[in-house]
Amino acid sequence: MAATAVLVWYLVIAGPQGGMVVLPSTFDKREQCAAAIAEYQKQPAPTGWSLQCVPSASPFTDNGSAE
Repeated sequence: MAATAVLVWYLVIAGPQGGMVVLPSTFDKREQCAAAIAEYQKQPAPTGWSLQCVPSASPFTDNGSAE
């Protein structure tokens, strides 16, 4: 059986001094992550802070087995 890669989207917040935080929640689709950013942007964000969606390969690419 061939292993398939599944992307998991992380919401990453970058601070004005170059720091970065990856939130513990993940999204199955980029659209879900983008919707979370849109919801966050409804409130005024502090100057210099930015959000973005970053894809990452799922750790469960080998038929769900974890080592």
